[in-house]
Amino acid sequence: MTIADSGAQPSPAPPGAPDGTLGGAGVTTGVLARRLGISPMTLRSWDRRYGIGPTARTQGGHRRWTAADVVTVQRMCRLTATGVPPADAARAARTAGPDRPSPVPGEGASSARSRAAGALPLGDVRQECRGLARAAVRLDAPALDEQLTAAVARHGLVAAWEDVMVPTLRAVGRRWAATAADRYVEVEHLLAWHISTTLRRSAPPAPPPAAPAPGCALLACVPGEQHTLALEALYAALALEGLPVRMLGAAVPPEALDAAVRRLGPVAVVLWAQEAVRAAPALARHVAGARWGMKGARRGPVVLLGGPGWGRSRPPGMLRPHGLPQAVEAVRSLYTAR
Repeated sequence: MTIADSGAQPSPAPPGAPDGTLGGAGVTTGVLARRLGISPMTLRSWDRRYGIGPTARTQGGHRRWTAADVVTVQRMCRLTATGVPPADAARAARTAGPDRPSPVPGEGASSARSRAAGALPLGDVRQECRGLARAAVRLDAPALDEQLTAAVARHGLVAAWEDVMVPTLRAVGRRWAATAADRYVEVEHLLAWHISTTLRRSAPPAPPPAAPAPGCALLACVPGEQHTLALEALYAALALEGLPVRMLGAAVPPEALDAAVRRLGPVAVVLWAQEAVRAAPALARHVAGARWGMKGARRGPVVLLGGPGWGRSRPPGMLRPHGLPQAVEAVRSLYTAR
């Protein structure tokens, strides 16, 4: 296995006046950035490039954001979070009246492919990816949460993972790899955290069984492997299908995996390896060879190999689905055939 209409919903205008809007001469860029959950650098860039900036001044000449300025920048946040290019979003945010929503450039095309320049090298992707990337780069947690939730609601979990989440994650990874220092690490970590949160929130809670449910799908990373997001996506997708599934998570030791297989008697075991150095063909063969049940009716698990790490280390006779839809279908078919 190699994820909207609604954009970011920034925090309400900082309190100060009785009606909750900014009072007096307004606030500084740093204060507003913290209250909106975005970077001060983003606000300064919007001011310099697009004229979305503070309009009031103190007696000492320092610029301040008024209540009206905050309304404009909130519109800007919402539009860019849906993937609208910043220049277009700025024009729409400035021209919107005080009592009507901002006009959305290209409204109705939020699911279209987009080649516009963005904060990350995304290429030909859904427009939601562009908004998600911008929110990630400016560390806008509320926008990430809103965008990811909306993508799942609009496209379904599997398509949202394949077409929105994965392309954005790959773009962050490419930018990180292209930098000399550990830049964009914070962007990747924040994005991954919110994707993980969205995936877990999307999966229905499993009903509490009286005993460990036999015949489940068991998901595990090979020893030393820490990348779990793809398995989390598979877990959520299988749970939405109503299939029994158990997640062991990252870096499962061989002994622990063997014990879980023998205790649960799974129909399928999915082993994830992100890098070739982590792939464990001997472990995969050992799991595939596990048997249980009465003599004459003994059975074992089907092993599915997930992740790019298995490219050159795939043991013969084992399934290697490419992408989340194939993985879900492969596991589903095992239950259909029972």
